[in-house]
Amino acid sequence: MILEIPDFLGRIDTRRLRRIAAEANFVNGRLTNPHNETKDNQQIDHTVPGYQESSQIVMSALTRHEAVREFAMPNRIAPPLLCKYDVGMAYGAHFDVALLPLPELQSLLRSDLSATLFLNDPDSYDGGELVLQLESRKVPIKLPAGGLVVYPSTMLHEVTEVTRGQRLVAITFIESKIIDERKRHMIYTLGEVSALEGMSMKPENRMLLDLVRHNLIRMWS
Repeated sequence: MILEIPDFLGRIDTRRLRRIAAEANFVNGRLTNPHNETKDNQQIDHTVPGYQESSQIVMSALTRHEAVREFAMPNRIAPPLLCKYDVGMAYGAHFDVALLPLPELQSLLRSDLSATLFLNDPDSYDGGELVLQLESRKVPIKLPAGGLVVYPSTMLHEVTEVTRGQRLVAITFIESKIIDERKRHMIYTLGEVSALEGMSMKPENRMLLDLVRHNLIRMWS
């Protein structure tokens, strides 16, 4: 299941991230995935002051957004990272590794969900779509500036070649409290039913629905 939030990040924070990116030093993206020859992008240098600020802006937005919390049920979130694609850059079909080293936390994070936050207006660049492989079908995604997409890290995906302008995004990975994607989807669906239909249900029936949902979280987390 995929979550798209076109208006995830406000204009002020989106502009601030673009300004940080314009002033920061970027390094070859292959540093974090040296064995994938299809990866051709740049990522913000961890040693520049803007890295910590940009990461915190995105992390704060993720942790306070109710839809993200309900969909992902995050246990831990990797520090978000600014990435950019100039003309000619792309990232071929790939998967996200299961365990990500987090030097900041001196531990490994299990990547259950991946997230991409779009920071440039889609009209400002050509190409650069995030393409998700859903069985035999490819789904291209290119959201407005400030738009977020969250999708299972188990999916093959790619970024198409940028042919004009620049693609600027922030990416991160989420370790969910519920490892199994199907179980997480069921819990999320029950929560959506409760939120959308709860006011029209008898209070005792809504209480039973929420009881089942929370007991499933206890059972599967």
